[in-house]
Amino acid sequence: MKILLLDDHTLFAASLSIALSDFPEVEHFYSTKDVEHLNTLLLIQPPDILLVDINLGRLTEEDGLVLAKRLLGQFPNLKIVILSGYDLPAYRKEAKKIGVRGFISKDVKPEELVRLLHSVQKGSTCFPKEHSVIEDLTETEKQVLTLVAAGIKRKEIAARLFMSERTVSNHLQHIFEKLQVNSAVEAVTKGLQSGYIPPL
Repeated sequence: MKILLLDDHTLFAASLSIALSDFPEVEHFYSTKDVEHLNTLLLIQPPDILLVDINLGRLTEEDGLVLAKRLLGQFPNLKIVILSGYDLPAYRKEAKKIGVRGFISKDVKPEELVRLLHSVQKGSTCFPKEHSVIEDLTETEKQVLTLVAAGIKRKEIAARLFMSERTVSNHLQHIFEKLQVNSAVEAVTKGLQSGYIPPL
């Protein structure tokens, strides 16, 4: 199989290239940091699987999930797998929702990575099993939680989001119930762990 990696870390790309060279299943591995000309590369040298990190650093203003969604709009048959150190439930759910074929942690061993990618090439999907089911937060609830994490007071949150303080309190109550917590501190902690709040 032919594998293309989009990642902002040159050392990781080089290490992965060396690791995958031992596997006969991997016919060709190549990597790029050129987001601007990625579409052209996909047309000229189409991979069986495109690996994308979530955090692409300074390569683009988009994160890997936004980029993957855009690419799938242009290349519906492209098999994209997220390969990231940010292995968080909210990211995995979003990846599934947009049609990505898999979500793999960068902690994976090379032989396991090859096995998973081979299954994706054959038409399977690969996502980690969720150990606990957390009800999805709405976009507004995510905004409220992110502002709480930044230390913004309820009155200011209400002003920023054009809603009443009572509505902010209602949103917080729903967040507490969904995340199964009892305080704002616990909500922020769990929000970070689950990927609802961007890493600080």
